[in-house]
Amino acid sequence: MEIKDVFITATSSFFPNRAVGNEEMERYLGMIGEKPSRVKNVILRQNGIKTRYYALDANQNITHTNAELAKQSIVRLFNSEEEMLGIEVLTCGTSTPDQLLPSHASMVHGETFKHPLEIFSLAGVCLTGMVALKTAYLSIMSGNSYNAVCSTSELVSPVLLSKFFNEELKSKERIENNPVIAFEKDFLRYMLSDGAASVLLQNECADGGGLKIEWINTISYANCKPACMYMWADVNTEGRLVSWKDFTGNEIQEQSVWCIKQNVKLLNEFIVPYFVDAIEKSVKEHNVDAEKVRYVIPHISSMYFYNKLAEEITKRGINLPTDKWFTNLTWVGNVGSVAIFAALNELLRTKPLNKGDQILLLVPESGRFSYGIALLTAN
Repeated sequence: MEIKDVFITATSSFFPNRAVGNEEMERYLGMIGEKPSRVKNVILRQNGIKTRYYALDANQNITHTNAELAKQSIVRLFNSEEEMLGIEVLTCGTSTPDQLLPSHASMVHGETFKHPLEIFSLAGVCLTGMVALKTAYLSIMSGNSYNAVCSTSELVSPVLLSKFFNEELKSKERIENNPVIAFEKDFLRYMLSDGAASVLLQNECADGGGLKIEWINTISYANCKPACMYMWADVNTEGRLVSWKDFTGNEIQEQSVWCIKQNVKLLNEFIVPYFVDAIEKSVKEHNVDAEKVRYVIPHISSMYFYNKLAEEITKRGINLPTDKWFTNLTWVGNVGSVAIFAALNELLRTKPLNKGDQILLLVPESGRFSYGIALLTAN
């Protein structure tokens, strides 16, 4: 089988409404128990995020579905609807679909395209975007298709609304004098953002344009550690993850089983070492010439991990200094699976790039510790 070259020929991103500053967050998300969060300011100091985007209005009404966010980024890849009719494959990654069934890719297809095509829905947390990219890449590389759209989108803000935590707080008030929502639940309310980003992949590209995908590596360490970030599940006294299907309706409400939770202790201990393990493995496996790498785009959930990642990379003797790094985390927020492509789109719009320059994409996922590394070359 002939292996085809694959190029990223267009990138786009879409963020709903206007940027929301730190002082406005609880106006949009609401205050749990009508009291300001005790951890908000601490979390914001650590994560370094100044603004983010919500698909909400100030009355906490949803302004865009996840599928609509995806559509808005996809249509920005094209100059006309006629161009869209030639797309053969759609791959979609998200952590927060609008529904469990039908698949997210089905909804995005129906919302965006006017013709039948092949679709793939990818699930997970931050890595789902990179896995969607690899699915599209493999489709073209294998000759299954001539082109593909890879879409990533996140609509997480509705899950963070205070109204969904109030039943848990009321339940705690019956047995505690001064109840608060657990840190692992409140923690993520001040980090996450809504948005979408897409890339167009093709099997050919005009000289002097686009990015050739050299390779994409993904690796999971789920065999090593338990779940670190989870949703619609909870951890039992033995430390095992228990599905929402094992809870009663009242328990789901009173324990906020549906919400996103993060084991912060596990995160701090293992997210960076495993991340650099994956980076080290990939750059050695593919004999990456660090001198050709002009930009490194690391997806980081919080600026708290920026220096920790840099220190570990340096400690391992990997030549990826921070003067090559690019991140837009502090002004768009943590957009999960969208983040790496939104940053790539912004880098291409704002930074110089010469033929032969390389861009290294680095994506961690704390769900159960999985990672994605990809190398792109300016064509």
